[in-house]
Parts: sequence; C-alpha cells; structure tokens
Amino acid sequence: MAESWKAADHGEDSLIERELVTGEAVALDVRPASVVLRGAGTMIDWLAYVGLFLLMVLVVTGLFGDGIDTALAQALGISGLVFSLLIVPMLVETLSHGRSLGRWAIGARIVRDDGGATGLRHAFIRALMGVIEIFLTFGGLAATCALLNSRSKRLGDLLAGTYSQHERVPRFTEPSFVLPPVLESWAATVDVARLPDRLSRRVAQFLRQAHQLSPATRVRLAESLAAEVAPFVSPLPSVPAEYLLIGVADVRRNREYSGHVLERTRLDALSPVLTGRPHNFPNR
Repeated sequence: MAESWKAADHGEDSLIERELVTGEAVALDVRPASVVLRGAGTMIDWLAYVGLFLLMVLVVTGLFGDGIDTALAQALGISGLVFSLLIVPMLVETLSHGRSLGRWAIGARIVRDDGGATGLRHAFIRALMGVIEIFLTFGGLAATCALLNSRSKRLGDLLAGTYSQHERVPRFTEPSFVLPPVLESWAATVDVARLPDRLSRRVAQFLRQAHQLSPATRVRLAESLAAEVAPFVSPLPSVPAEYLLIGVADVRRNREYSGHVLERTRLDALSPVLTGRPHNFPNR
C-alpha cells in the first residue's frame, strides 16, 4: 500500500531508479548525489590537490633555488603532478573508504553499484580518469557525462562501476495528527475495541503519509479506509472520512497508552511482593 501511494505521488520510474536491491533481496532507498553537489565537492578536491602541488613546487624551489638542473626540474614537476593528482586522490579514497575532503563537505561517499565499499582498483580507475575528465578539461567532460545518466556518474564511475551516494539525509520528523475539536465529545464514549489491528496499522500508515499524497488520491484513500473502518466504530460520527480516521487513530492511541500506564503501575505495586523474601527471610 505504501509503495502504491509513493508511485501515485512521485511516479514509479523515480522509485526504481532510487531502489537498490542487496544480496539478501532487501530493497533500499538510496539517494545518489546530484550533479551540483558533486561539482561542489570536486571543486574542493581540485583546490586541495592543486594546492598540494603548488606547495611541493614552493618547497623544491626553496631547497634548490635557481641552481636546479632543467632536466631535474622537469622530472620533479612530472613526479609532483603524478603524486598530487593521481597517487594522493587514490590513497585518500582508498583509506577513507570512498570519501575525500570535498565529499566529506557535501556528505557523500563513493560506493559500488551494488552499494558495497570501494577498493584500490576502483580508486585507481577513478583517479586515472579524473586526471583527464577533471583536471585536463576543468571538469567539463565529467559534468557532461554526469548530466546524461540518472546517478550523476562521471566517466570514471562508469568504468569503475561506482557512483556517489548522498549520505547526509535530512532528519525525519514523524507527522503528528490532533483530534478535531468536533470529535472531542464523541471520543469520550466511542467504542473502537473491535477494530482489527491490521486495519488500525493501515489507518496509521495512511495518516503518516497523507501529506505526501495529491489531494485527489488523499480523498480517495481516506474514503476507502473509512468505509472499512465504519463497521467497527460505534457510534459513527457524520464527519469527513479523514476526520473519522484521525479520531479512530487518536482514540486507540490514547486508550492503549492509558492501558500500558495502568499495567506498569500495577506491576510496580506488585514489585516488592514479587522480589521480596517471605517472612523477612534474611538475604544470605
């Protein structure tokens, strides 16, 4: 039921793109990082690695000065480029399990297409292609490739079988519903004890996801559930279908909570009798 509501609101194709099936056949809802986020993270990494290369150049210049041989300077320059633009990104991504300074800033991590952690092979392929599509083309090739697929993959991701997963998701706030004032007197005497638990869970699930539905779908599902709930509610108020569902869910929640509180109070009262020793028998 929940999947049908989501499909009615967002479309079935978008759910399939975000769904990841693990080896245990469990479907996970993952969020690939968008092109904008990946671009921001890449810029941070680009500045960091280029800054590392410039720092190495300054160190070598300070040590050797102007007396360094031209061939040696070219060799050191090429070695510095390879080290800062290929070796360092590969090592950082491998040791941090798919993270880097830029991805840490945007809350993303590189994972395999099946959701697993990446290894040295994946990091090497991505770093090698990154030199071409990020540093040599100033990110133009990577951005073009990322715009042409649903997971914002660049060319290195396509070759390595990886993608950037956005892990910094917003905190989920459980939707709350309040008993409508028109049902306050009705809630004091209504009988909802015969309502099946399975139907009660469906009502609660609908109320949690009602704000995500389109108005027409919301009204249609509320009327369908209200028709199923009506035979188990006495007396039945003459209110809109969603008001009835809110009232039934609120009454059941409050009465179940009161029952649990009463049970805990009675157990606490019996605790000295249940845990104590008879006739003041000493604890040896």
